[in-house]
Amino acid sequence: MTRTSSDEFADRRRSSRTWTPWQAIVGFGLVSLTADMLYEGMRAMAGPFLGTLGASALTVGLVTGAGEGIALVLRLVTGPWADRSHRHWRLTVVGYAMTAVCVPLLAVTPFLGGAGLAVASLLILLERTGKAVRSPAKSALLARMAQPTGRGRGFAVHKALDQVGAFSGPLLLAGVAALTGLLWPGFALLAIPGALSLVLLAVLRRRVPGLADPDPEEQAPVSAQRRAAARAVGRDLPRTFHRFSLAAAFATAGLMTFGVMAYRFVEDGLLSPAAIPLVYALGMAVAGVAALATGDAFDRWGPRTLVVVPPLVAVVPLLVFANAVGLVLLGIGIWGVANGIQDSSVKAYVADLVPAGRRATAYGVFAAVQGIGALAGGALAGALITDHVAVLASVITLLQVGSLALLWPTTRRRSTSPG
Repeated sequence: MTRTSSDEFADRRRSSRTWTPWQAIVGFGLVSLTADMLYEGMRAMAGPFLGTLGASALTVGLVTGAGEGIALVLRLVTGPWADRSHRHWRLTVVGYAMTAVCVPLLAVTPFLGGAGLAVASLLILLERTGKAVRSPAKSALLARMAQPTGRGRGFAVHKALDQVGAFSGPLLLAGVAALTGLLWPGFALLAIPGALSLVLLAVLRRRVPGLADPDPEEQAPVSAQRRAAARAVGRDLPRTFHRFSLAAAFATAGLMTFGVMAYRFVEDGLLSPAAIPLVYALGMAVAGVAALATGDAFDRWGPRTLVVVPPLVAVVPLLVFANAVGLVLLGIGIWGVANGIQDSSVKAYVADLVPAGRRATAYGVFAAVQGIGALAGGALAGALITDHVAVLASVITLLQVGSLALLWPTTRRRSTSPG
């Protein structure tokens, strides 16, 4: 059939509106930036905010702990669901919408009387559910976008933009609290970046129409047998992927959460509570810069660049528990570097290790295994940080030796074949 000039004009117009891979990656990064302002701001202030509503320390621990558990473990369901249904885009939008709605609604809870604490707790849990709904699908979409640019660089740029939101959100809430003496106005203000994240998502969907198409790297439909295996937490994924997940879990177990370190800083009188958000912002800024640097190195020299993570993690407790502020800040900087690599180049390598049609499942399994490491590491640090810092540092070092032992043979080559 002969094409008319109007058809050709329409094709050219659509082509001019379609974003390049780098434009798509930056667009997705801006979505993450605005959304991170919400949920990192919420995570930074959740404990004090629940306390103002009458929560006990036990209630705060249960709500925040359950929220993190939901955000990680539920990905074992949402990852395979995205791969089976091919609804990666829809799950991404739903997940971000849950964050954009739930966090600003926390501003209403102080005015609900006795029901305020229950509603706030529910909103926090729903926001963490939204994180679980979108994360595997979002990472799979980002892996597709970044294939032409180099996945290390693509994930690195996305992570760097993500980190801008991760430190600006908590600082925004801290600033509003300092000016007003109240926590809820900060949550209300976060409705602006929440709405912006959804607008950016709509623009991204329109400018990158191929997101709704099947992944061109997927070679064949997933068989019924493979779908059954997928429901069994990714048993059909390559053995190399599972070894890499375990190595990452060991590293994560040693990479203490900022909350644990901040508790020690304040208890020892080394830093004031008012300085804690600034120190956290320092770590997040360093993480963003580290993601950019290591992403480029990953694309140039391959996954062997990831072997720097265990030594970095092993050094952190030796510095952050020193009695000099300068050493503490250096330790936070190294902690930020390790976090930046963990959340960028590590995810890029996951995409290389598994078949294209199984990426969302793989990201769900990877997050769950990493989450188990984080929970174990948090319990370990909480038990030893007060009176047994030397023991804690020794255990973290042993964990990193185990991580390196798994990581070294795993990163010998890039592979997408079971192995």
